[in-house]
Amino acid sequence: MTFTKRIAAVAVSLTAFTSTVLVLAPGASAGSWNGCTYPQVCFYQNIDRWNAGNPDARYQDITSGYQNLSTAARGANYVYNTRNDDVAWLRYTEYGQTYYTCLAPNSMDHFDAEETLTGIRISSASHC
Repeated sequence: MTFTKRIAAVAVSLTAFTSTVLVLAPGASAGSWNGCTYPQVCFYQNIDRWNAGNPDARYQDITSGYQNLSTAARGANYVYNTRNDDVAWLRYTEYGQTYYTCLAPNSMDHFDAEETLTGIRISSASHC
């Protein structure tokens, strides 16, 4: 086999291999994690609920203002955001003061006993 034919054969083999890899590679997809399905922001009242993957409350609507949390979500210790491109702004109180924090896409935050979650605003912004 001549050198040119060998290069052509290698190129064809690489092209076939690359095409196969591209066909077999999984596409990006949204899913669930720890019992929280896309596109939700989930609230877990305690470590047992978190470890069991059993959220107490779920929110998913993008809003222009804060929603007061339901009784099931208020005061949760763990929050998980399954959204791929949207942040969740969380409102909480600590020692009588109100604070706000941003939960990035596909991330979790923990709140201790002194911090009481009171509100959520899901924003279409992709970064905090």
